[in-house]
Amino acid sequence: MRTLLIIDMQNAWIDEHPRFQIGAVTQKINRLSERFRQLSLPVIFIQHQDGLVLPKAEPWQIHADLIQAETDHYSDKDACDSFAGTNLKNLLDKLGSSSLTICGLATEFCVNTTVLASLSQGFNVTAISDAHTTADRPHLTAEAIIDHHNWVWTNMSVQKTRQLRVLDCKAYLEELGR
Repeated sequence: MRTLLIIDMQNAWIDEHPRFQIGAVTQKINRLSERFRQLSLPVIFIQHQDGLVLPKAEPWQIHADLIQAETDHYSDKDACDSFAGTNLKNLLDKLGSSSLTICGLATEFCVNTTVLASLSQGFNVTAISDAHTTADRPHLTAEAIIDHHNWVWTNMSVQKTRQLRVLDCKAYLEELGR
């Protein structure tokens, strides 16, 4: 079963720095989550915490532009890897998940790490190429970081029993039978 992982779309990270095309990314994530819910497929919000962004505080909350539903699930983390020291693997096993669709932020940190960890945890992965974002960094623009990671994921060798795909939101929704 497919499961949608929405990574770190929280007040602290969205409001901290300008994020590349955040409005378009948010709209695409909302379209994805709406379709998953229509198909009775799980949606999981991953929430990052650190010394300044504490659970339940306003900065930790899912950003108001993201649509949430009572059927959604949540997993807290304190590292880039959404599996490290969290309940995520147990939750995915309980839900019967075998394939993860990944979106959110930040591309080069938590999204990339979770894409790679998901493969190591035994899941097939689809990264939504236009539904993850980041901020400009001292050495690269956000757009260059996103393009780089989409290219890496597209060209990465993975275990023969695993699949890593990179699709844009429109193509993925068409695959789901929009």
